[in-house]
Order: sequence, then C-alpha cells, then structure tokens
Amino acid sequence: MSYDTEHIRNVALAGHPSAGKTTLFEALLHAGGVVQTAGTVERGNTVSDFDPMERRRGHSIDSSIASLDVGSGGQPLHLNMIDTPGYPEFRGQALSALSVADTALIVAEAVAGANHGTRRLMERARERGLCRAIVINKIDQDGADCVGALATLREAFGPELLPINLPADGGARVIDCFGQSAGDSDLGPVADWHQKIIDQVVEINETVMERFLDLGEGGLSGQELHDAFEQCLREGHLVPVCFASARTGAGVRELLQVAARLFPHPGEANPPDFRKGGQPIAAKPDPSAHVIADVFKIVNDPFVGKLGVFRVYQGTLRRDTQLFVDDGRKPFRAGHLFRLQGKDHVEIEQAIPGDIAAVAKVEELHFDAVLHDSHDEDNIHLAPIDFPRPMFGLAIEAASKGQEQKLATALHKLGEEDPAFSVEHRAETNETVVHGLSDLHLRLMLERLQERHGVDVRTRPPRIAYRETIAASAEGHHRHKKQTGGAGQFGEVFLRVEPLPRGAGFDFVDEVKGGTIPGQFLPAVEKGVRQVVDGGAIAGYPLQDVRVVVYDGKHHPVDSKEVAFVAAGRKAFLDAISRARPQILEPVVELEVSVPESQIGDITGGLSSRRARIHGTDGGRDEVVVRAQVPLSELEDYAAELKSVTAGKGRYALDFSHYEPVPVQVQQKLVDGYRPHHDDEG
Repeated sequence: MSYDTEHIRNVALAGHPSAGKTTLFEALLHAGGVVQTAGTVERGNTVSDFDPMERRRGHSIDSSIASLDVGSGGQPLHLNMIDTPGYPEFRGQALSALSVADTALIVAEAVAGANHGTRRLMERARERGLCRAIVINKIDQDGADCVGALATLREAFGPELLPINLPADGGARVIDCFGQSAGDSDLGPVADWHQKIIDQVVEINETVMERFLDLGEGGLSGQELHDAFEQCLREGHLVPVCFASARTGAGVRELLQVAARLFPHPGEANPPDFRKGGQPIAAKPDPSAHVIADVFKIVNDPFVGKLGVFRVYQGTLRRDTQLFVDDGRKPFRAGHLFRLQGKDHVEIEQAIPGDIAAVAKVEELHFDAVLHDSHDEDNIHLAPIDFPRPMFGLAIEAASKGQEQKLATALHKLGEEDPAFSVEHRAETNETVVHGLSDLHLRLMLERLQERHGVDVRTRPPRIAYRETIAASAEGHHRHKKQTGGAGQFGEVFLRVEPLPRGAGFDFVDEVKGGTIPGQFLPAVEKGVRQVVDGGAIAGYPLQDVRVVVYDGKHHPVDSKEVAFVAAGRKAFLDAISRARPQILEPVVELEVSVPESQIGDITGGLSSRRARIHGTDGGRDEVVVRAQVPLSELEDYAAELKSVTAGKGRYALDFSHYEPVPVQVQQKLVDGYRPHHDDEG
C-alpha cells in the first residue's frame, strides 16, 4: 500500500437517470489507467454495470465500487468511487453509498440541467454534511446548452454553485477558471468567472478578506486562495461545478485533478454519527487505534459467497484480524480482504481509515453492521439512514410445492442486498408480502428470484394495511361473571380511551386506586386490551394512536382469575371504542410519476380520479415528474394504467407519508365485510 488516509478520496457519483454516471465512471477509470479501453453502456462492457440484468436493460440497478490511483511517485492519490443507480426505484443503493462517501459528485446533463432527482440528491447530500460538487456532463452532445444548464442548476441550488472550469470550442475541451483568468469560453470571458470565485471565497475567511481588500487579488498567494476555497467547499459555502464529456474524455482528467486538489480526505470530512448507548462517540481516522468499520453493502456472490462491503473509520484492519460483529461475543477471522473493482475482487493485506474493502463468507454480516476488534466497541452503532419506506406490495408464494424453504432463503438474501426491499409475513392473512418502491422495483426483484435462485413464484395484490383508531374519548365497562358449579370466574373493569396524535402508537396506563383490581391481574387486563389492539375492533385491523386508562374495577377473593380479567379487559375496551367514534385509517403515500411531457394532462387527470392531491411538477427537457399524495388502496392497478397511457415510457416510485381516515363510504364497506370470531363469554 503506497498511500495514507490523507491521500484517500471517497466519492459517490449520483444523479438522475441517463445523466451519464456509468459512462463518466468508466472514463475516470480509463483516465486513471485502470482499463485500457473505456467500455460503454450500449455494448454492455462497463466495469460497474456487470450484472446481466443491468446489461440487458442499459442502466444501473445496484451500486458498484472501483478505485484508481492518481499520480505517480511520492504519494499518489487513491480514489474510491461508487457508481449509483439513477432511477428512484433503486435510491436505497444511492443513499447507502452517500453514507460512506466524503464527497457527493452529482452528475447532471448539459441538455437537461437540474431535475427533481438532482434536487433530492443534493438535499440528501447536504443533510448528511457531505461536500458537494456537480459535473455537467455531455457538453458536446447535440442540443447541449451549457449556459442554460448552469443557469437552471444555480436557480435550483443558489449562487454558491460556481464553475471552476468552463467548456470551450463547443465542448471539445475545458478551461480552468479557478487558477487562471485569461481566455474565452463557451460561457464568456474566463476572467468574469474567475472573479466570481475570488469574490465568493474571500468572504469566508477574514484574514484573506483583509489581505484582498488591502492588496487586491495580486496580493494573495495561490496557497491562500486554495485554502480559502477548501474552507468554502467543506462548509457548503461553495459548490464547484465542472464540465465534462464522458464520451470524448473532455474534462475527465481535469476532474481527477479537482478531486486530488480540492475534495476532502477522510480526516477532513465530517465525522460519522457513531453512537454508544445513545451518546455520540468520536471515531478518529487513527490507524493505530482499535478497528471500527461499518458494513454498507451486502452482496451474495455465487462464487465467493456472502460479501460484506465496509468502510474503515478507525484503526487498521489486517488480514487474519479477529473481528466482532455488533455486540456479538464470538469473533470471526478476516481470512481474506478484498478491494472491489466492479465484479472483480482484488485481494489486499490491510485496510486503513478511509479505505473501502470487503470480507467474504461471514454469515453474521448484515447491512449497517459495525465491525470492531475489541469489546470496548460493543454497543456502537451508526445513526440509521432515513431510507424511503417501501410501500408497493405483492403477496408472493412459490409456484410449486416443496419450494417454500428455497423461496424463504432467496427472499432473505434479496432483502440483505437492498435496504429498500422488505419481506413481511402477515399472520392474520397467512400471506408473505414483499415490499418495494414501485412496480418496476418488485418486477426486477422477482426476476432475480428466478435468475439467481431458480425460484418461480405466483403473486397477487396483498391486503391493504389499514389501521383502526378513535376520534374521541369515551368510557367502557364490562363485568365478566361465569358460574358453572364449583369455582367460577369473575372480573370487572372500568376504563377510558383517549385518542393520541397520529403516529404515537399505543399507551396503556394503570390508574387503579385502592386495589380494586389487584396488581397481579392488571397484566391480564392489558393482555385482553392488546388482543383488540392486534386484531381490531370494527374491521379486523390493528389499532393505533390510542391510550387506554384503567381506573377502576372489582374482584372476587375466590372466583377472580387471570382469564376473567383478560375477557373483562377486552370487552371493556370494545365497549369504549364503540362510543369513541371509531375510524379506519388508510396509508397515504408520496407518489412520484415520471412521464413524457406530452402525457402530463392524462396523468394528472387519472391521479385526480384516484383521490390524489397533486403537489406540483418538475420539468426537464423531455420528462416531467408529477408529485402527489395518494391513498395506497387507489394504486392497485396503477402500473397497468401508466404503462398503457405512456406506451411503457412512464415510471413511478412510492414512499410512505402518513395515515389518514378513509371516506365514510369506504369505512362502511370495510366494516360490513368484517366477520369477527367472537369468543364465548368464558
């Protein structure tokens, strides 16, 4: 290993679909000497899109990792790059990549400029405190409008976006405007943009500002300007914009130099949000300290088995190191360490702070696992990533008998690899339901089930996850009395119910005074109440956002038993709910529909008929994103409608928003269709 932590750069390439991320990734690898000839998406021979499904479809589905060394002799820069998918269906992969990057390199098009996807990624990178930079790609493509693209980006993200190089000769080359002020570009005189950079960076540092005001730009050294620029970049006061053509290589080598000169190394970036027992702890990029690393990607490789990809934050992880997973007491030996180059695994001896590496054949590994080499690091966890909640569901079963266990194993592996894919078994309907971010997302996962794991399945729409709640406070009472000769059963409960704010869950409160219900029977009362919470009161759906306060009751010294208070608690709760204006809640999702501009009217009209509330649209050159809130129950057949209206060109993604009451007629239909199994009074 010929580099240290200060010479590592961790960069995630992110952006909207078709911005050219994979092509730029390939061009950077070519410029760095990793590949002799740059592959193309069309030929299906790029380093990052190596999965057969990606090659068939012509776009990224998973994130992919590769590295290169910039410079020779002395201390070369080691650049770890993560290529992320652009489609919103696969943004779980993009968000996990942003969690380990120090710089988010957002790729936009000279043709389209900013769109909704670009805005979301910039916002997530800002929230995580990452340095942000933008590459305007395809500067030599037909229809390229570098002036317009830069203008829309600055309008979307503010004047802190400033180019540090400029396209020239119709996008055939780029000109540096950070270190020089002479010449002309496709965006006008270089001097004008150079001055904008000077004006921006001197504002952030008082010493530099004073020298600039006293002596002018000529009185500032190149190092002073460089240091002030770095400070601006790390504080988000300036977002550099570079121009490039990944196809021709224009601006690609210059981009590598920008990464080397300006992007932060792991010791300069914002520290990760590790916590121990809820308290923040500082993981320092000290190679001699105990190892702390975080697994941000799981790959179930058919040749090397389960692969955990991690970033080292502290310490040096050497081959044969004994490591613990999370709070596990039994260590494993890291017999082999790998650096990933797309699909290839290059064996390495060690990984230092800032490195991205992988370890194979460790079944205990999971997404977001913390690896460490000392019990001093027990109970350390990273603050969780706010992934979109997968809301598009399908009930799934093996197409042939005897495949159930194989299906369960395969679904588990898919869930390990994709943080926005989940598997749920619903006991009340005996359904296995898979959830994703869209119809396309789940179709691809089912394709993987068949191709990778050899499992054919049948699917159907799942039961909608309605919930029940109350809209008012009320009191309930029930006396359970049963005499069958010999010892009887007796228990009496008085309680009241109160609505809680949406999303608050369930709260059980004991306010019994004077022992009217002996303490040993209160857990039985709560058990009866929770039976209703789990099984529903009016339509068979779980209850939420309810507080139950038990305040009085009666008992019998001989006949009172646990079973009596279970029944009394359940029936008293049902009695109170019947008086508390019970409501059925439905899940409402945030919907993003991307369609050709010509179909915008059909799409908004169709959504309005599905009880949608349309928030707005974001337009690009040829595509419009419609944003709306829609009840999930209204989207059961939406994939087919969208495909029909847009001739297969439309796509959509879902994210959970909130629960809200269903319309009266919908509630009545759900209540009428419910046939509860009443228990006998005993």
